[in-house]
Amino acid sequence: MGGKQGIKVNPERQRQRFTREFKLEAVRLLEFGQKPATQLALELGVQRGQLYKWQAQVKAGGLLHAAAGRPKLADESELSRLRRENARLKEERDILKKATAYFAKRRG
Repeated sequence: MGGKQGIKVNPERQRQRFTREFKLEAVRLLEFGQKPATQLALELGVQRGQLYKWQAQVKAGGLLHAAAGRPKLADESELSRLRRENARLKEERDILKKATAYFAKRRG
């Protein structure tokens, strides 16, 4: 009997997402060494092991990024902005179509 069954222990719990800047600053503070890793993790609201994972990623030259397959926060806001603009432009297009048809009728 191995593997995960897909049952969440706490289904209400949301996964935390941290920005690249937050992660880099956390690693910088960890390496600065003014506070123990445990205290720093507690103050930042992350697991101590996560700080060390981020530190290893930075040292390996890997980019710190959001979870794979999910858009980054900045991308999400850009995407929602573009969707709003697209909806507005569709409305304007529809209004112009109606106005064109109306004025074409009046002339003919």
